[in-house]
Amino acid sequence: MDPLLLSRVQFGLTAGFHFLFPPVTIGLAFLIAVMELLHWRRGEPIYDRVARFWSRIFIIYFVAGVATGIAIEFQFGTNWSEYAKFVGDIFGAPLAAEGIFAFFLESTFVGLLVFGRDRISPAMRFVSALLVAAGSTLSAFWIIVANSWQQTPVAYRIQGNRAVLTDFLAAVFNPSTMPRYLHTVDASLITGAFFAMGVSAYLLLRERNTGLAKRSLAIALVVAVLAAPLQIALGDAHAREVAQYQPAKLATFEALWNTTGHAPLDIVAIPVPSQSKNLVAIGIPGLLSFLTQGDASAPVTGLNDIPPAERPPMIPTYLSFRVMVVLGMYFAALMLWGLYLLWKRTLYEHRLYLKLLVYSAPLPLVANETGWLAAELGRQPWVVYGVLRTAAAASPLPAQVVLLTTIGFAVIYTALVAGVWYLTRRVIEGALADGGPAPAAPTTEPVLETEVS
Repeated sequence: MDPLLLSRVQFGLTAGFHFLFPPVTIGLAFLIAVMELLHWRRGEPIYDRVARFWSRIFIIYFVAGVATGIAIEFQFGTNWSEYAKFVGDIFGAPLAAEGIFAFFLESTFVGLLVFGRDRISPAMRFVSALLVAAGSTLSAFWIIVANSWQQTPVAYRIQGNRAVLTDFLAAVFNPSTMPRYLHTVDASLITGAFFAMGVSAYLLLRERNTGLAKRSLAIALVVAVLAAPLQIALGDAHAREVAQYQPAKLATFEALWNTTGHAPLDIVAIPVPSQSKNLVAIGIPGLLSFLTQGDASAPVTGLNDIPPAERPPMIPTYLSFRVMVVLGMYFAALMLWGLYLLWKRTLYEHRLYLKLLVYSAPLPLVANETGWLAAELGRQPWVVYGVLRTAAAASPLPAQVVLLTTIGFAVIYTALVAGVWYLTRRVIEGALADGGPAPAAPTTEPVLETEVS
């Protein structure tokens, strides 16, 4: 057994489990803020019920996210001590900032919003919800700062076999921070909106609590209609940054073997890493060059110009990236269809579309996980790109110890996910068992004007 491989598997397992929860809470936090705003400004009891319902679900995912996030931070000292020694001066600063400036803000107002809502005014509920949303996105910012520095390290010098920070602001706003941050936050809005739409569609299909379901669906659809197409533009901006600073990652994403001008964007490709070529490649000539550099004739670096020891693993990186892209396009198309149905005033009765929303609710989580895998696998074999190899970052632990703790994490996290699912179902079943459907939202007026604006 290879302790390095086991440590990588364990970190991937724990980080992947953790990443199920923050996107949901970030997205729901913004939706709840909109719901609280509507309750405050309109004074309609239904919006209070809607906000209460989603706040109960929010707190489940918030607690699970906190619990799983703590375990990841401890692994830097247990499984990746060499990494911690090398970058502790840099990596520790954003993690500390996340705790001080973001987590305490978010957790304080979560408590006020969820447990103290009956003791504060509707206006203060809205302010609390807004600060929860701000705290959650600020928390994501500092985590992404730490990870982005690993992708595009700047503002440091090597001193005594350690990376020492030379410019805090330059390190915070390294070349990949903002593209990755905006990409992640928008993905979280999509995740929260799809989750809310899926649950709302389920209630509508069961014809229970339709007032709550219609208002939740309308609000979430408006957010998703804005966020899903925007993600395509943000993904393009992120790809330009990757092309400039991580050419090996981009070449692996696109299965591009030879450096060439008019580089094609392959729609379908079957890469064969052992032969450094594609068995099948169907693409649009020049489109990859144009999208990444603004010039269809510009050369794009291929993998054959990169030493084999510095190439990312081809198949899992390529497939992860492709799954993320295909799902992103599906989300945009589904939301445009939903906008059309909303305009036609048939959204709440279109059973096929409602069923699609139910089945699509978990798909943003798949897109998040595959996008994260593509980003992290595409950085290999480096833990700090071009500076520190992953093989040099692991702790000198016995393989048996790492295997045992990995199994322990798998068991505990499986139970945790089962518990989250059970509690979520309890909340939803409570809405189903409500003493009759709530008064339905009017179907004779445009929802965008009467229910959301």
